[in-house]
Amino acid sequence: MSSIRKFLNNSDINRFRFYFQLVAFGLLVYGGYLSINIGDQLPTFACVFDDKRGGSCYLMGFQHQMTFPYARLFSGAGIGILIGLLTFVGFFIIFNKAWCGFACPLGAIQDWLTMLRCKMGIYYSSYSEPVFKRLSTIKYILLALLILIPMGIGNSFFGLPTLNHDFGVPFCMICPGRTLLPLFNGDFSQLAIDFSSKTKMVFSGLGLGITGMFLAGAFAKKRFFCLFCPMSALHYIFSRASLLRLTKDGEKCTRCGNCYRVCDVGIRAIADDLEHINIVKDDCMMCLKCVSACPEDGCLKASFLGMPVYESTAEGFFRRRLKEDD
Repeated sequence: MSSIRKFLNNSDINRFRFYFQLVAFGLLVYGGYLSINIGDQLPTFACVFDDKRGGSCYLMGFQHQMTFPYARLFSGAGIGILIGLLTFVGFFIIFNKAWCGFACPLGAIQDWLTMLRCKMGIYYSSYSEPVFKRLSTIKYILLALLILIPMGIGNSFFGLPTLNHDFGVPFCMICPGRTLLPLFNGDFSQLAIDFSSKTKMVFSGLGLGITGMFLAGAFAKKRFFCLFCPMSALHYIFSRASLLRLTKDGEKCTRCGNCYRVCDVGIRAIADDLEHINIVKDDCMMCLKCVSACPEDGCLKASFLGMPVYESTAEGFFRRRLKEDD
């Protein structure tokens, strides 16, 4: 067991993550070709607008369910909604926010754009800590809106019950997954403005604009879209219940700052926080780059049900550095 643990701790998590992302991307985007369907409550983006998907994002069904009138929400249909939520949570608590770092197709696309940016020699922009925090609050606003807008329309809060269908899935209409993921199956139909109604015209136009920001933003900041992702915000609500944990032993930390420098979303607290054991923040995607970059034995650790899966070691750190230098 010790030899297996040593092998894992000395391994290159970034290379493993790259290949895992490829497999996950293939499964979620092309799984339909093999009649694979993992489920409709996945805690990651697998867009329903992609006919060949291997599963579906939970946010689509969740928004649709929020359009139900209150009388239906608190009837037998509410049991189905609860089961859907529990299924989503069940998927999530197994891998925590590693769904973002290892399985999300939109996350993989951003990482591939980062590789392209590096090849082109384009430098990233830098953000101050206050700006970073303000940007991070947008995901919670989007999460609230994707719940409140369908719920408000479904219960005639705004006096517009006839627009129920158009407003039923507001986030899906602006999500870059709707426009980008079908492209990998040769479907370009989502790259158009829907003129069938004023509402759809606005939403589809806004969606194309956000897709453009998604692509351009990847050349300005790593994992740019993750800062605004409402799925990430929903993850954080349940993150403390997950079986997979990312923890820190503050007594072993020397404040070298390596973890902060390699963090794709720029979480400074991972280096500065010496008090809290659980260091999964709302923007964290559990890519485990911080663990790989830490030179202190046992300072940072990913564990499943309390059993170490991958932890920082001085030996592993220097082995990886030597490979990078070669």
